[in-house]
Amino acid sequence: MQFFLDFEKPLVELQQKIRELRDYSSGTVDFSSDISKLEKKAGKLREEIFSKLNRWQRTQLARHQCRPYTLDYIQHIFTDWFEVHGDRNFRDDPALVCGFAQLDGEPCAIIGHQKGRDTKQKVYRNFGMPNPEGYRKALRVMKMAEQFKLPVFTFVDTPGAFPGIGAEERGQAEAIARNLREMAALTVPIIVTVTGEGGSGGALAIAVGNKVQMMQYSVYAVISPEGCAAILWNDGTRGPEAAEALKLTSSDIDELGFVIDDVIPEPEGGAHNNPVEAAAKVKEYLKKHLAELQKLSPEELVEQRYQKFRAMTKVNE
Repeated sequence: MQFFLDFEKPLVELQQKIRELRDYSSGTVDFSSDISKLEKKAGKLREEIFSKLNRWQRTQLARHQCRPYTLDYIQHIFTDWFEVHGDRNFRDDPALVCGFAQLDGEPCAIIGHQKGRDTKQKVYRNFGMPNPEGYRKALRVMKMAEQFKLPVFTFVDTPGAFPGIGAEERGQAEAIARNLREMAALTVPIIVTVTGEGGSGGALAIAVGNKVQMMQYSVYAVISPEGCAAILWNDGTRGPEAAEALKLTSSDIDELGFVIDDVIPEPEGGAHNNPVEAAAKVKEYLKKHLAELQKLSPEELVEQRYQKFRAMTKVNE
């Protein structure tokens, strides 16, 4: 069954009519003229809908269950993927996938949040919310990448770190804090891509990079809209209102001028409508930034990363 958001419904219904006309077309009955008209109408409708999305609708789009996840980007961008499991302390965390691959023949390390599409996968991946062992696994891979002088690509898509009792008992806060510290001092290029949700410290724990970019319909904030509404108004249903206040969309973040370096354009209607095209665009940006960073020495990489995040403390009076 096709999944669509409320604001996509008129477009989905129109696309269904187009498919039906194509199915009924035959040698004796030609609906090509009607199909052409409907396709033009669909194009205009799509442009109209997606040009007027509010922040809550863009948040819903960032969470779309058909949106490409880390493993999808790995499949379409990289080759020779080899996944690494476990933190050598407690267990493996399926919410964070980590490993090594090649980008056009160049070895690299990849770390990214992984959500599920159906109920079984969502439970297995813990809805993309890592436990401390996930962040420790990620750090293990980063350290291996540094040892072999490999660039690190991270893909961020999580509502936040898992807030369960077990996660807190095993040192969730310490694991995130350690990643922030260690990533700040890593001597290899780190390129971060926010592909869906960038939620709080759960996202930032793999997002301290030399270059940070966001997909056009991704979001990035210190807390989810529902969490913000629950804290401020004791009412999680006021998420849409909180989303407007948080200013969490890629265009909002880009306007700040110092948090991200690029906004990656998505295919019409969002990345879930054409994952292959979306991945091709991500690859283009990854290669562009990697070429820039490879010109820097290890010391310059650390200093550039430090200055990038230091600039975020700027206060406009």
